[in-house]
Amino acid sequence: MDMTNPLTCVMDLMRRLPPQKIDHTLVDIISLTPEHCEDILSSVDQPLKIARDVHADRDYLLCDYNRDGDSYRSPWSNTYDPPLEDGTMPSESLRKREIEINTAFDQYREMYYEGGISSVYLWDMEHGFAGVILIKKAGDAKLASGCWDSIHVIDVVERPSAKISVYKLTSTVMLWLQTQRESAGYFNLGGSLSRFSERELPLGDSGVPITTSHIVNIGRMVEDVENSIRSTLNEVYFGTTKNIVDSLRSIVPSSEEEKRRRLVQEVHTALQNKSQL
Repeated sequence: MDMTNPLTCVMDLMRRLPPQKIDHTLVDIISLTPEHCEDILSSVDQPLKIARDVHADRDYLLCDYNRDGDSYRSPWSNTYDPPLEDGTMPSESLRKREIEINTAFDQYREMYYEGGISSVYLWDMEHGFAGVILIKKAGDAKLASGCWDSIHVIDVVERPSAKISVYKLTSTVMLWLQTQRESAGYFNLGGSLSRFSERELPLGDSGVPITTSHIVNIGRMVEDVENSIRSTLNEVYFGTTKNIVDSLRSIVPSSEEEKRRRLVQEVHTALQNKSQL
């Protein structure tokens, strides 16, 4: 790692910090290196924030991809808050596609997360389009504080003549859990993982709308990478933590452990006596 590059050092540090502390840490880091402010903010994934679209009466998620200056665009009403007259907007055809993909991922979120908030933002590219799919699900504070944030940045290069598209997906998931109970004590666990995948996928039959093909292809890629990241988080973070806790504390009473040790010793002694006969 290049320790002389401040941005590299910042990225390495942020990978080691709990997701729920990223915002506070970023403020401290930027105050130390204000000349790298824009590079840091554009490079570091931050927990997703929520805003309310008063026109559509729905919540939506904020990120750099739907920000223009100090205003954020809602995927539901396609308006900026605070209002912005010359804000960046997708083309009319891409806006229609954005609406359909938002509807699809709204159903995906409800099916997989049983709640939460999702937002999809698209922007025009020379040979296709790009976008970001955001999903946020907060835990029930009665049981445990926590949050899951998914950020999927997709770049799509369309090749209509070959009836295929090339999809490049960069995904980041940030997860943290925290409990504070008398029975269990204080527990804080969090981390983030990023993955990159690229696929060349068909656009479907001639009778299938191209947007439908994109929804199927992008949806399958997001589903696969989220399952992979979820499995890795379960094994690396929760699995390792469980092994550590199990090695430190047993849920079996000491009296039961003593009975088991005596039984093992009795069986061992009986086998030895039998072998000597």
